[in-house]
Amino acid sequence: MAHPYGRATALAAALLALGTALAAAPAARAGAAPARPAVTGPVVTRAGLDPALVSGRGAAVAFDEQEAENARTDGTVIGPGRTPYTLPSEASGRKAVRLLPGQYVEFTLPRAANALTVRSSIPDAPGGGGVTAPLDVTVDGRHRRTMTLTSQYSWLYNQYPFTDDPGADLLHPDWWLTECSCVPAGTTPAPILDKPFRPAHFYDEQRLLLGTTHRAGEKVRLTVPAGSPAAWTVIDLLDTELVAAPYVERGGIDVRALGADPTGRRDAAPAIERAVALARRTDRPVYLPPGTFRVDRHIVVDDVTIVGAGNWHTVLKGRQVTLAEPAPDGSRHTGVGLYGRPAAEGGSRNVHLSGFAVEGDVRERIDTDQVNAIGGAMSDSTIRGLYLHHTKVGLWFDGPLRNVRITDNVITDQIADALNLHTGVTDSLVRNNFIRNTGDDGIALWSEKTADARNTVARNTVQSPTLANGIAVYGGADTTVSGNLVADPVREGSGLHAGARFGAEPFTGTLRFTGNTTVRAGTLDLNWKIGLGALWFYALDGSIDADVRVTGDHYLDSTHNAVMLVSEYGVKDRYDIPAVHFKDIRVDGAGNSVLSARTKGSATFENVDARNVGAVGVNNCGSFHFPATGSEFALADLGGNDGGWLAPWLLPNTLTCDDRPPVVVPPAPAPWS
Repeated sequence: MAHPYGRATALAAALLALGTALAAAPAARAGAAPARPAVTGPVVTRAGLDPALVSGRGAAVAFDEQEAENARTDGTVIGPGRTPYTLPSEASGRKAVRLLPGQYVEFTLPRAANALTVRSSIPDAPGGGGVTAPLDVTVDGRHRRTMTLTSQYSWLYNQYPFTDDPGADLLHPDWWLTECSCVPAGTTPAPILDKPFRPAHFYDEQRLLLGTTHRAGEKVRLTVPAGSPAAWTVIDLLDTELVAAPYVERGGIDVRALGADPTGRRDAAPAIERAVALARRTDRPVYLPPGTFRVDRHIVVDDVTIVGAGNWHTVLKGRQVTLAEPAPDGSRHTGVGLYGRPAAEGGSRNVHLSGFAVEGDVRERIDTDQVNAIGGAMSDSTIRGLYLHHTKVGLWFDGPLRNVRITDNVITDQIADALNLHTGVTDSLVRNNFIRNTGDDGIALWSEKTADARNTVARNTVQSPTLANGIAVYGGADTTVSGNLVADPVREGSGLHAGARFGAEPFTGTLRFTGNTTVRAGTLDLNWKIGLGALWFYALDGSIDADVRVTGDHYLDSTHNAVMLVSEYGVKDRYDIPAVHFKDIRVDGAGNSVLSARTKGSATFENVDARNVGAVGVNNCGSFHFPATGSEFALADLGGNDGGWLAPWLLPNTLTCDDRPPVVVPPAPAPWS
């Protein structure tokens, strides 16, 4: 979400250098590794894991994921590492492969494919703004194509809301800074901070249609040309898939007939708007055929169906345009997007969007800008099968609105969130979406001013949010988060989050986390300098006193804790987390504890199994009064809790408070016998 305050974080120096900062920290794994030996076959993963470990969870996608560190290469494996501001920390699985000009990484196709996606990073320009560089693609030594990689949409620096200028001074010198434990503007002598300060958001992805179908077993080689202007190229992963032929909407209004240019040279927005108007009069769908259609502003949609030929074939692509004067909502820019009418004007309804891509041009974060791919208010509507790329937020809905279905989309490389249901969104579904590389929460439900209610977030995959959380619920009523897969959050957030914060309406009714899997979550919070949980409850603006039940979740390889419940220290005697109920949980690897309690409240545990736990099973600080009667946080053992983590001596409220226990790195997750 568009967080209203700054993010204090720690610096990993010299990231721009060829060597890549891989400094070890308590939360980091081992440093850079040499090139791997030859790989004989494909190693298909999901979120960097054996797919068997996450079976039935996360989005069902059309592509096969292969991590570069598992492929054949003459480059250098970097990572694993979880220290923010380093390339490994933002890589899927926390590893990648660094190539110098002339080097390659080679993958084996696990299935027939005619399209691929490369997730990579190349250096920024010395003064910021990014560069471009080629990457050669060959299949079995022939069928050579060249991709153009770019860093124009990556490399952000400094304090929130960030800048693309690596030489910038502090954006907020009057904010507290963890690097110096001071307020720089009020400190004499002023602290000296290395530049670039807090580099982040390193990766970007590019898609390529190969023009022919290649068989399983053929080799896809990615080679950095000898003359590349990029000093290094980091390859994180390759996704390959078999893309269907373009879809044709029989009886639809073809936007070309209304004057839309499919080559992208002329502005297609007026023609698309004419097609939308005609479609509403004639009760027919709008058809976007194969091609690239230039759209540099919002197209307002209401009571209309817009169907593309498939998101690999139909692209709405736009430039970010500076407005002559700010819009009434505060926007300084506009860009490509499909928007419902504002809720204050009654909103839109019966909007159905499917089968196309939206390619934006957003390179900086300005929270007042409406430069999202999909926005406004759309009730009784569906958004399905889209590819949303390089916008601020993929889908930002400002309610009140009801009954929107968001399914089967791919949302990547966003400056902020992938999806936010904001203000009074009710009776809606977010299902089977794949999300990677957001600059803020992957999926957020934010009950600002008006509560969201009766929403379900199910079977989505969220990978590598560079800031904040994978899936976050900020207040609201009767929310279900089920069957999701969340991997590799980096800083100031974690995998799954319930937060009474950001001015959200209180939690009421039920809050359900059911059958989710997190991996490599439970990050180190760089403001507090304490470890979070893969599932993180935070009572800041109020108590979390809904009926909270966590059932069937799996927390794998958590950097610090599997679960954390915390109140802000300044409000710890006002707000609490009265009762959370855990049942049928598996914890496989936690650098610290299964549960870290830093609040007043209670929890029950039934059939919670844990192994490879680095510290005491329950790190119980309560609300930090340390009374002789024990912690203000109570635990109840309802039976079946295996692994020795919930020992009798911890019950009901033994104080075991260790503010910053050392991390014990667990082994990699494995099948549960």
